[in-house]
Amino acid sequence: MQFTFRAALLLTAIAAPAAAHAASDDMARWKAEAARVTITRDDWGIAHVHGKTDADAVFGAIYTQAEDDFPRVEANYLTALGRTAEAQGESAIWQDLRQRLFVNPEQLKAQYKQSPQWLRALMDSWADGLNYYLATHPTVKPKVLTRFEPWMALSFTEGSIGGDIEQISLTKLQGFYEHRRIPPTALETGALMREPSGSNGIAIAPANTANGHALLLINPHTSFYFRAELQMTSDAGLNAYGASTWGQFFIYQGFNPKIGWMHTSSTVDNIDQFAETIESKDGRTLYRYGNELRPVETREIALSFRQPDGTMGTRSFTTYRTHHGPIVAEDGGKWIAEALMWKPIPALQQSWLRTKTSDLASYMKVAEAQANSSNDTLLADANGEIAYLHPQFVPLRDNRFDYRDPVDGADPATDWKGLHTIKTLPNVLNPKVGWVHNTNDWPWDAAGPDSPKAADFPRYMDQVGPNYRGVHADEVLTGKHDFTPERLIAAAYDSHLPAFAVLLPQLAADYDALPAANPLKAKLSAPIALLRGWDCRWGYQSKETTLAVFWGDTLGGKFNADAKKARLNLPDFIAQRTTPEQRLAALLEAVDRLTRDFGGWQVAWGEVNRFQRLDAAITPHFDDAQASLPVPFTSAIWGSLASFGAKPYPNTTKYYGTSGNSFVAVVEFGPKVRAWAVSAGGQSGDPASPHFRDQAQRYADGALRPVYFYPEDLAGHTTRTYKPGE
Repeated sequence: MQFTFRAALLLTAIAAPAAAHAASDDMARWKAEAARVTITRDDWGIAHVHGKTDADAVFGAIYTQAEDDFPRVEANYLTALGRTAEAQGESAIWQDLRQRLFVNPEQLKAQYKQSPQWLRALMDSWADGLNYYLATHPTVKPKVLTRFEPWMALSFTEGSIGGDIEQISLTKLQGFYEHRRIPPTALETGALMREPSGSNGIAIAPANTANGHALLLINPHTSFYFRAELQMTSDAGLNAYGASTWGQFFIYQGFNPKIGWMHTSSTVDNIDQFAETIESKDGRTLYRYGNELRPVETREIALSFRQPDGTMGTRSFTTYRTHHGPIVAEDGGKWIAEALMWKPIPALQQSWLRTKTSDLASYMKVAEAQANSSNDTLLADANGEIAYLHPQFVPLRDNRFDYRDPVDGADPATDWKGLHTIKTLPNVLNPKVGWVHNTNDWPWDAAGPDSPKAADFPRYMDQVGPNYRGVHADEVLTGKHDFTPERLIAAAYDSHLPAFAVLLPQLAADYDALPAANPLKAKLSAPIALLRGWDCRWGYQSKETTLAVFWGDTLGGKFNADAKKARLNLPDFIAQRTTPEQRLAALLEAVDRLTRDFGGWQVAWGEVNRFQRLDAAITPHFDDAQASLPVPFTSAIWGSLASFGAKPYPNTTKYYGTSGNSFVAVVEFGPKVRAWAVSAGGQSGDPASPHFRDQAQRYADGALRPVYFYPEDLAGHTTRTYKPGE
């Protein structure tokens, strides 16, 4: 015992100076990096970061993100690394397991070493910037990640609100690995309505603009406070401005002096499920593939989770995979394997390199990495070129099969057969019509008459179809040749609701067909008259908007699950699959609910539809008794380009928004780039900051502020210039 104790003391004595030396080396390196970075905060709190090298700019950019909202930076990496349960408890185990089926830390460490030197330098600076922030802010207490390692950046390489992995059902995953049937959640079935996620993007060619300069609308629809607004510049030629997802070191949606890029969630099928035929032989688990029996691969995954008393528990899983992908469910006796893109190095390279492109041609060259799986892209550049680009990662498949449902994994004909070349995708480059758009709808109306034709492509290029925002985009673009930045902003906030323009005449006809003796004839006379005279445009004072939305939401609560099962947009399902009796009963129910909750059924939309940001909680909560702002636009479901996904909560009668328009920008590519932008709430996640909600009124009004892109723009609008750590 004495020997063991003395040996331990000796090891401690040796280790302590080594650890101190390592920490000293780290601090010296971080301080040297910080010395090469300058951060300028403008009067909206937005960081303009300059570094000597691109890696220095990354160091400064991620440092400013941590300053503004470290909890969201950490939360995103807990998700990406499959470690959320270490902060939130065992309920997050299945989310973590889903992630870890693809994210293997040991593989990511190896891939970091295999990355090109320039990319490793960026990842090194990314980790250094976060660690330096924690070292210089000892009062900040991470929930889990007390030190960031460079390889971690490879776990989160694409800035969409929900990665491809999130399409895997958690209830089915849990059911498979716990060997029991678990009912799907209301969100999974569609019984609980969810605001459509995605975005709007519009690019307009010089021929359709008053100034002869290309224009770009950047309008992501995400959960609020999901991204930081940021500028990154370096002496090595970097100069990118836009939205950066918390924790990532590249501008995800934005522009540089020569080109702008806007990503929208695509309707392409790039994620497939394969139903595997499982057999046991000689104690081995096998799956059938053609005439072969192949061994099912296994991997042990241990996940930690925080217990109620604060200590850590562990759950271990034996996971399975075939050459199609990991097993995520069981259906009808078949094991379901999930196939999706997992190319961390090319994906991170593509995300970074596109921010340094200078025109359409150079952007297309970067796209040859084919590591963008979920994003359509709208482009505009200073040469006057515009484009709609389909995701570049599109597996080549046998078009005989319907990949919206699991296909037979035992049939080799269902396998992916490489990737489509970029030339075989439904891209649109410089269309004669002079505009392109996407609203998370099919590509077949991306450029009006110059759009790709569905008959020329496999059906898996689109698996969702059109939506009413696409109808609306056509309305504001068709035949217009005098766009200015101001007119494009006005188009982005155009108040028409095309879904109601279709649905309400049908509702009026339902009412007109009622017999005079029907009790609904009298009860609904005034509501129908109000809606009959409406121009289907939202507004702060619009009582018609309130009544129409409550009617639509009532029908959505009853039929959204059926609409999802039928693969129809809710408005189309209402028009095609509901009865006059159901539609009229829903109107009466909406009138009764408004009367009960607001004292009458004629209520201005702005009194109901509210923006509220109470505190720093990542999961929002709301209170009718606290201050809030009216918002005039509606859910994207009804075709509003400006989206505000709002609903009542168990303790509220008013509607409060949590998603939709989050960052909005319009960019003009003249001899010098000009831009205007607004973010939901504000730049900072700290309620004590003046920038916690200083943009809220501009957000609601659609009053975009000028972007300070050049040093001369920033002059007179600077609140602080400093170096990281000061």
